[in-house]
Amino acid sequence: MPFGGLGRRRIPGQRRPRMSLKMRLIPIVLFACYGLYYYVSNQEIVPITGRAQLVEIDRQQEVALGVQSYQQILSESQVVSQGEAVDLVRRIGQQLAKAAVDVDPGFQWEFNVINSEQANAFALPGGKTAVYTGLLPVAENADGLAVVMGHEIAHAIARHGAERMAHQKLMQIGSMAASVALGDMDYDTQRMVLGALGVGAQYGIMLPFSRDHESEADYMGLLFMARACFDPTEAPELWERMGMMSQGKQPTEFMSTHPSHGTRIRQFEEWMPEALEVRAQHCQS
Repeated sequence: MPFGGLGRRRIPGQRRPRMSLKMRLIPIVLFACYGLYYYVSNQEIVPITGRAQLVEIDRQQEVALGVQSYQQILSESQVVSQGEAVDLVRRIGQQLAKAAVDVDPGFQWEFNVINSEQANAFALPGGKTAVYTGLLPVAENADGLAVVMGHEIAHAIARHGAERMAHQKLMQIGSMAASVALGDMDYDTQRMVLGALGVGAQYGIMLPFSRDHESEADYMGLLFMARACFDPTEAPELWERMGMMSQGKQPTEFMSTHPSHGTRIRQFEEWMPEALEVRAQHCQS
């Protein structure tokens, strides 16, 4: 057997040579430099709130993905084609879209009703919106429905989905950098450290980030419904009803993608003077 070949073998049980601190820092520093460049070069401003956000995907691509997802959801759902609920949802939707026209990037708004027990609604990039019939009894009236629809419309206009995609990409690159930096550790230790980093990122970054999106959409949606001459005081009332409906079922806020019902009610009450002022400016009665 050639001597050179024997020299490349690692003796069983022998540990891999430890990386120096300098070598460990290299992937972390490279990631930090790339992250800073990525963040600075992909900045946009959220309408109304003026918050700087990280968005990489082109708006046309984002809209195309939204339309594709919408068509798939409708094809797999029981769409209600006519009736009072459909007329109500479309009337409210058009009023809210008109109220948001100054920040609308040119969406082709579409409003549909899906027969489902879910008390929910959604709006995808491009303005493709749907309301589940399970939301109607909880909303109780047009103002309550406008609270939820305004919130969902705000998500689409604020590009929250695209922003989440950009942040997830950063998290993936960061995870790769950490894996390289810990590459000389044994498998179990490496898995334990990366697992701890993943949990920290989930509860310390991603979940708070998601809750901030929800609060931002609540604020923007409240102003949209006020501009559209709906009653913004219905917003905290709606979340009171939501709280009663989901009593004991909502996870702790720290572990949730959404603020607690109590937090949302408190925030709506803080924003209410501004919303009422906006409504007075846009509505005669």
